Amino acid sequence: MGTVEYTFPQGAEEPHRRHHTVEAPEPQPFLKSLQYSVKETLFPDDPFRQFKNQNTSRKVVLGFQYFFPICEWAPRYTLKLFKSDLIAGITIASLAIPQGISYAKLANLPPILGLYSSFVPPLVYAVLGSSRDLGVGTTAVGSLLTGAMLSKEVNAEKDPKLYLHLAFTATFFAGVLEASLGIFRLGFIVDFLSHATIVGFMGGAATVVSLQQLKGIFGLKHFTEATDVISVMRSVFSQTHQWRWESGVLGSGFLFFLLSTRYFSTKKPKFFWVAAMAPLTSVILGSLLVYFTHAERHGVQVIGNLKKGLNPISVSDLVFTSPYMSTAVKTGLITGIIALAEGIAVGRSFAMFKNYNIDGNKEMLAFGMMNIVGSLTSCYLTTGPFSRSAVNFNAGCKTVVSNIVMAIAVMFTLLFLTPLFHYTPLVVLSSIIISAMLGLIDYKAAIHLWSVDKFDFLVCMSAYFGVVFGSVEIGLVVAVAISLARLLLFVSRPRTAVKGNIPNSMIYRNTEQYPYSRTVPGLLILEIDAPIYFANAGYLRERITRWINEEEERVKTSGENSLQYVILDMSAVGNIDTSGISMMEEIKKIIDRRALKLVLANPKGEVVKKLTRSKFIDDNLGKEWMFLTVGEAVEACSFMLHTLKTEPASKGERWNNV
Repeated sequence: MGTVEYTFPQGAEEPHRRHHTVEAPEPQPFLKSLQYSVKETLFPDDPFRQFKNQNTSRKVVLGFQYFFPICEWAPRYTLKLFKSDLIAGITIASLAIPQGISYAKLANLPPILGLYSSFVPPLVYAVLGSSRDLGVGTTAVGSLLTGAMLSKEVNAEKDPKLYLHLAFTATFFAGVLEASLGIFRLGFIVDFLSHATIVGFMGGAATVVSLQQLKGIFGLKHFTEATDVISVMRSVFSQTHQWRWESGVLGSGFLFFLLSTRYFSTKKPKFFWVAAMAPLTSVILGSLLVYFTHAERHGVQVIGNLKKGLNPISVSDLVFTSPYMSTAVKTGLITGIIALAEGIAVGRSFAMFKNYNIDGNKEMLAFGMMNIVGSLTSCYLTTGPFSRSAVNFNAGCKTVVSNIVMAIAVMFTLLFLTPLFHYTPLVVLSSIIISAMLGLIDYKAAIHLWSVDKFDFLVCMSAYFGVVFGSVEIGLVVAVAISLARLLLFVSRPRTAVKGNIPNSMIYRNTEQYPYSRTVPGLLILEIDAPIYFANAGYLRERITRWINEEEERVKTSGENSLQYVILDMSAVGNIDTSGISMMEEIKKIIDRRALKLVLANPKGEVVKKLTRSKFIDDNLGKEWMFLTVGEAVEACSFMLHTLKTEPASKGERWNNV
């Protein structure tokens, strides 16, 4: 960085010949301005543009297609597409059946609910969803959250009926939340769960879920209801005398089988179906082994009887009375947000691979409706789990019909095959869960966060350790709190920097990023990288004053020309509030007391409008001290310093002809 011998770039015109002006936007009526703000906030994708210039009948058709995406693609559906969806649907059904049973046990619910939840919700999503690849069903994290939060109020073993009803009610409120966010287009709320938060939270939840499965692996009948690692490990090792070696050998064997098939499918992507079929194969082999060896008589616990038949109606089971309704609402809101974040993230990931877009608000509405309908038909929380969606994607699904095929397969199982699961050992279900959870511990993403952004890594680890050593709720709250603190830090402490001229150009850049840039003698050019609000106005006042003090001290030490002008580059200042305007007035007074001149470069329309209305420009700054670019501002100030050889121009001298 240097300051010596600053000269105008070749070809630059004399500043007094320039006639570029900074214009304030035309004033708009309040209602029109409000309408524009609401549209940009809630409808950034402008979903109504397709209805423009259409007749009434066409608008009705487009409306049905918008709210029911199945009406858009169904008329174009072909037999060729169905063949692909049929294979994908059968493949994910083979995964959904054992996973559904396993995850229901994780939530302390009857295993049959896992099958119920893989029947009705996928059908609802097929009508309302916009993702072609999402495989709908229950998730381990959602099941863990449901079980952990409800178990604090009701014991699933002592009062299973009330516990079941609360699970339905929590699912109902989760659906109401998700649907409301979609209807009112408030999906940006979910964005407060950053990528780092989700990576840490999912990893922590997967660790806790895996450790809890040691109960099934060792055949323990009594186990802690706490989810932190210390309580879980204490519960495991305080009951070593009750460990069943038969159960441990069986569980270790099936876990090795599941992990081996996953490794094989990872190395040979064409054989993805090997890993997809492994859970159902484990269930079948485990059931046959128990049946022929009578292992249930030697400490190997089995599922037992599963009720045949389709989902019973559960409308009358919802709990809307005290004192348990608050628990259901709290559980529903938290699990709903987590399920929504996971489902939309998974859907967008696979949509990116196939180069199509999904509508986040439609997805929220679809998730909400399938959970509302599910809560009325004996289902608990469902979303789009990654494992099922990945299998669906790899199996070559073309449309959401693969979910319909899966639902039909589950329906067939409910009607005719549930008795076959009587001898399914619980240890196999534990192995299936552990195998699925290990895939959610994304250590590569954590390493990437460390290499890119240390603060994001801190958020990730806070979520992870909060879940592992505290609870699921603590981990989530800690991670969100740190993320919000970082957001507030960004807002309240925006970056400011000194800008210098890139040699032989009209470009001005941060002198720290471009050390070879040259500061202009007699001028201090500062950039502000954020809107100016009440939260950062005080900081900016102090920071700008400090920049001026440091520049004056540097000039005095080096013996250069004294500081005469302070140019604020407002390119990144998209808006300003009344506190910000007051800050600008204070800065102007501070600069005036030092016999300096304040200059603004490239102020945005909203900023100019508010500064004009507040009389700051007319009564304090002067229109002649606003410029379109930093280059023009520097030319005007340097012209006065080096050509006129005078003190800073008075307010009446107009060099920019604004």
